[in-house]
Amino acid sequence: MTTRQAPFHKKNIIITGGAGFLGSHLCDLLVQHHKVICLDDFSTGLEDNIHHLLPNPNFEFVRHDMTEPIDLTQLKELKAFQVPFQGIQEIYHLATPASPKDYTRLNIETLTANSLGTKYTLEMAHRFGAKFMLVSSGSIYGEPVQQTPFPENYWGYVDPVGVRSPYQEGKRFAEALTVAYRKRHELDTKIVRLFNTYGPRMRLTDGRMIPEFVGAALRNQPIIIHGNRDDSSSFCYVSDALEGMVRLMQSHEAGPLNIGHPEEHTVYEVAQKVIAWSGSRPDIRFEPPLEYSSKQGIPSIRQAREVLGWFPVVPLDEGLQRTIDFMRGTRQVGLETLGYGAA
Repeated sequence: MTTRQAPFHKKNIIITGGAGFLGSHLCDLLVQHHKVICLDDFSTGLEDNIHHLLPNPNFEFVRHDMTEPIDLTQLKELKAFQVPFQGIQEIYHLATPASPKDYTRLNIETLTANSLGTKYTLEMAHRFGAKFMLVSSGSIYGEPVQQTPFPENYWGYVDPVGVRSPYQEGKRFAEALTVAYRKRHELDTKIVRLFNTYGPRMRLTDGRMIPEFVGAALRNQPIIIHGNRDDSSSFCYVSDALEGMVRLMQSHEAGPLNIGHPEEHTVYEVAQKVIAWSGSRPDIRFEPPLEYSSKQGIPSIRQAREVLGWFPVVPLDEGLQRTIDFMRGTRQVGLETLGYGAA
């Protein structure tokens, strides 16, 4: 392993899945003070999410499928980043399909992104002596049975061959692989488990509740709740999630660490708030749960408060207003296929 300290005042940072919803916001945040290399194959992300960053000399996009190895030192487009000399200082690994509707359509791709993709990214971290963060998910805990809110030491209740298993088991394997590389190669690795995160750039039809509700409201179509009035979850605005991730990367903690909002809201309450902020008057209808639906758990963020001093600050009403205002202005509203990728 070759360890290189940044010889310049700006770090070289890799973000895999950087053209997706969460990844593109992370690119926006980190490029303000560092040099960012965004890797994405556009399987679920979109060029629209990072188009505004392309002229920035501290940003470079490389189209690449992370289930294939890559040698950054040989890429001509990264000449200005001087990777052979400066190396890579930090890697945020987000590359995986995350939409519930993709659990079946991209089931193999989801599993390989979390297995091969994580392995090749960890190998990159090993080569350059870089800090590595696996962006995992609260979905690894499965459905709440008795244990909720979920603490990090809860092992979970997951069907290993169910509809959601490509994502859940993929993330569980990725966590195990990250810990194995940390122990064998003494890598500085971190694992963050994000719970429901929302905000601008989410695809309005990717199967997640808030963008589905917003898309329907903006088109003045019925909001469909696949479940009952009492179903509930928690919702963390994207800027809060990013703050937690960056704090963890800058800390000496390894995780796993939950990052999410500890407040619980019913699905019906969220639908009503979306209607109020959108200014529309659609009906709210209840239908049977979808194949990939599951009961949602709430995160315990005690560890994040204690070791990072982190807690979410954007209330649901404010986050929904920001999200709806952004989505109202997108050209994708009303189209069959909407163009905002998910990380």
